[in-house]
Amino acid sequence: MLQALEITGRGVVSSMGQDVESFTRAVLAGETSVASIDDIVPDLRFHNGAPVRGFDPAAHFDSRAIATIDRFTQFAAVAGRQAWAESGLAAAKPDPRRIAVVIGTANGGIDIIEEGYRRLLVENLKPRPFTIPMNMANGPASRIALEIGARGPVFAVSSACASAAHAMLVGHMLVAQGLADVAVVGGTDSCFPVGFLRAWDALRVVSGDVCRPFSKGRAGLILGEGAAVFVLERPGAAAARGGKPCAHFLGGGMTSDAGDLLAPDWTGMEGAMRLALAAAGWQPSEVGYINAHGTGTPANDRAESKAINALFGGREVPLPVSSTKSMIGHALGASGALEALATLAALEHGILPPTINFLEADPDCTIDPVANAPRRAAVSQALSNSFAFGGLNVSLALARA
Repeated sequence: MLQALEITGRGVVSSMGQDVESFTRAVLAGETSVASIDDIVPDLRFHNGAPVRGFDPAAHFDSRAIATIDRFTQFAAVAGRQAWAESGLAAAKPDPRRIAVVIGTANGGIDIIEEGYRRLLVENLKPRPFTIPMNMANGPASRIALEIGARGPVFAVSSACASAAHAMLVGHMLVAQGLADVAVVGGTDSCFPVGFLRAWDALRVVSGDVCRPFSKGRAGLILGEGAAVFVLERPGAAAARGGKPCAHFLGGGMTSDAGDLLAPDWTGMEGAMRLALAAAGWQPSEVGYINAHGTGTPANDRAESKAINALFGGREVPLPVSSTKSMIGHALGASGALEALATLAALEHGILPPTINFLEADPDCTIDPVANAPRRAAVSQALSNSFAFGGLNVSLALARA
């Protein structure tokens, strides 16, 4: 069993809001940020997405910073500032050598890479001088470290759609094993450069209308983007400076399918959840909610449902499961952190976020999907799942403070 840590700070930049309060209100109300992206690129097979609209870098950074950090780093830095402020650590001044930063990303700086190719091949110009550092996957972690003065372990984790969840577990291990006193963790991705959208169009897993996880008639995912960041500390750290934790993070489980690059294996998913229960010291009957990976693709939802039933199917009352990707889209490397934040909102407020756009039950997905409307439920313990291309599975164990 891993050591339970406190989450003492949270921050977010998302299509559902650019602060924790806005995000929480929207996700617990069952709102959606999915809308037309024809203004970005009009001639795709799909027409909807959930980009972060109205994000103004000039409101957060000076002109030099804007010229040297890419959009995905900007998202993470702003979310990191919010989390650091909520934690109260700015005034507490922890030893910089004992502060770690681990941020996940799947894409890295794809905006600056696309701009570089456009300048080179279309405009006959050189790429910008800072193209290489702006593209670095460790850019967000390094920027947060610069802003808070972290001089401990600072690095990126990249594991496709499990990146943020892996980063959170790595940060947990650094603190639990005594390698740091504080870990700033999370995930970030920018997902709406034109070339990137065309690549997803070629993969043919994006829905032509909306994302309807676990529903009959589901036809694929919807792309989103953003960042969520958390501050992790040992138990009692917040109380020692007169504060209180946002939630408890009890660790999680990680597995690899070692199989197909794209096709999910339900046994790997079940294994990650089983390891998460072991890390938390929970029995299956003690889990009150699962925030599912729930992409809305036929194969993923079928496999995840089978994994959930294999582990939790013996319960008298079905375990509530929902996918917030139906509302905020699939933010790839940031998705695990955004969904962990939605799970914390459910634990804190006693409201389960819904799986919107649900049409009717699919015989292949025999779970309770919290269909279409939020549900009041006093839940104290939950799992948040992230399952990635490459057969990478992560499940996080989170508990109400």
